[in-house]
Amino acid sequence: MVQGRCMKCQKQVEIKDGKEIVMKNGMKAMKGVCPKCSTKVFRILGKAK
Repeated sequence: MVQGRCMKCQKQVEIKDGKEIVMKNGMKAMKGVCPKCSTKVFRILGKAK
């Protein structure tokens, strides 16, 4: 599982229901929700190949 920072909990959390996406600028990212408070969590992973 990938971890991201939840802005509401102010902690590193496992991203629940994560989907890997490619942003407009060509970078990969993981989008999901926090398992504790259900706030959106977003993490940039790096360049897409």
